[in-house]
Amino acid sequence: MKRKDSKHKKGYVRKRLKESWQWYVLLLPALIQLIIFSYGPMYGVQIAFKDFRASKGIWGSPWVGLDHFVRFIQYPNFWKLLKNTLSITTLSLATFPCAIIFALLLNEVKNLRFKKSVQMITYMPHFLSEVVVCSLVILFLDRTSGPVNNLIAALGGERTAFMGIPKAFPSIYVFSGLWQSIGWSSILYISALSSISMEEVEAARIDGASRLQVLWHINIPGILPTIVITFLLRVGNLMSLGYTKILLLQNDLNLDVSTTISTYTYEIGMLQGQYSYSSAIGLFNNIINICVMLIANQISKKVSQVSLF
Repeated sequence: MKRKDSKHKKGYVRKRLKESWQWYVLLLPALIQLIIFSYGPMYGVQIAFKDFRASKGIWGSPWVGLDHFVRFIQYPNFWKLLKNTLSITTLSLATFPCAIIFALLLNEVKNLRFKKSVQMITYMPHFLSEVVVCSLVILFLDRTSGPVNNLIAALGGERTAFMGIPKAFPSIYVFSGLWQSIGWSSILYISALSSISMEEVEAARIDGASRLQVLWHINIPGILPTIVITFLLRVGNLMSLGYTKILLLQNDLNLDVSTTISTYTYEIGMLQGQYSYSSAIGLFNNIINICVMLIANQISKKVSQVSLF
């Protein structure tokens, strides 16, 4: 029976290949690129378990096992780095619903011209580089001449050096990123909302449903699979935090809360040349991300019947 089943599967695969070979040819360049640039470089992960020496190469460098991972965990500021990283990433995760709410509200706008204008204005910050965004943040929050402090002073308040307040750094980092990305992130949800049947919406309105009830009982359930998938992908990057923006917003006054795993990795990897140690830290982050994503995926599968796999 097993032989018959295997022969049947092979015959089915061959038939599919013959019928749709053009589609597989179109897929081939993307597959080759994925193998060469994504899976190919993975062999270099082994330097996390070696004492890498450029003169000896990856294969010739001696194995040290888990020494680099133990060194990182025993690093005196390990828990401080972990706390600072999670304080920023969890706050960023908390802003996840903002793009969904924005898309739902924009979907309710009936004036097409106004709607397109709002979309264009909110999309524009996405195309600004992190250097420009950080420069704007620093200029706007400047204590002497920043518009924010000028407004506070005009209202009778006291000027504040926001960039020098350690507790304010995570909020400044996250909400400046939210301003830059909210319009672009909403595109996916706006596209999902456009696929909802208008006949269902009209039927609900005929039955007396208000706009809020339509939004709650039709629109949100209609885009729920998209919301769950994007949330799972976001959770899978819980420990992933770029160092560029942090370094650009960092100063001596907020250094205590702005020193994260990513900035530490940049310092020891790029500036000090400790490639094996920095690779071990990167692998440590990725392992945590994968574990968190798998747990969230299983919970989602049981609760909402929607999952990545």
